[in-house]
Amino acid sequence: METSLPQILEALIFASPKPLSTAELVAALRGAGEFSETESAQAFAGASEPQVLEALAQLDTFLNEGGRAFRLLEQASGWGFVTRPEYAPWVRQLYPEAKPTRLSGPALETLAIIAYRQPVTRADIEAVRGVAVDGVMQVLLDRSLVRIAGRADQPGRPLLYSTTDYFLEHFGLKSTGELPNATELGRMPLPTAPPPEEKPGRRKDRKAAEAAPELPFAEAPVAVEAHVPSPESPSAETSGGPAPQEPASLEGAPEEEPPPAAQDPEFS
Repeated sequence: METSLPQILEALIFASPKPLSTAELVAALRGAGEFSETESAQAFAGASEPQVLEALAQLDTFLNEGGRAFRLLEQASGWGFVTRPEYAPWVRQLYPEAKPTRLSGPALETLAIIAYRQPVTRADIEAVRGVAVDGVMQVLLDRSLVRIAGRADQPGRPLLYSTTDYFLEHFGLKSTGELPNATELGRMPLPTAPPPEEKPGRRKDRKAAEAAPELPFAEAPVAVEAHVPSPESPSAETSGGPAPQEPASLEGAPEEEPPPAAQDPEFS
């Protein structure tokens, strides 16, 4: 039996536990040609991405014409096999614990705003819907349909929200460009939240800091320790020696007259 490229790709996608991208399929073909000595493996080692895409289209046509219960689907994370929707009642019996949950109307509206206008802040979402979306956002985050994509370059640095890869896989999309009327709805003007204002005190402090001139750096003056005679040291009047000299005063500072020494009645 002669091996064809669509059959090889079918085997790769079937054996993989996760979807495979086109680049991963090309790498698998190249690796088989390098590490295998069979002629068939070496024959497809040089397959390019256009050739792989053409072979995938042939495989999809073969599955559709053969009436198979599954089909080939390209998702955001790569190529994979999925069962057809008409067989869902029987396939669901294999997973009784996984009960399908439906999103509420407000959750779907919020998810649509994020999908078409991502990345978007919570304040902008509330400006479009006109109500608070705290509880709805938590539901979307818990179900991995929405993720935090960063912070906006605005006062307060609010969080930005965008959809996840699971959102694309759940709705069978390769990118958000496949959303219905994505171009028109993406350009439609929508209400936005006004930028948050800073507190008056903080704004005043910032303006004062910007208006204050930059003062040159000045060294702190060196302190000169003045000599104060201790009470135990003999004074000039008791010892009869010469009077102690006054310490040199700082330049520019007024000199103070020393207080008169107290007269001891025994020597007066």
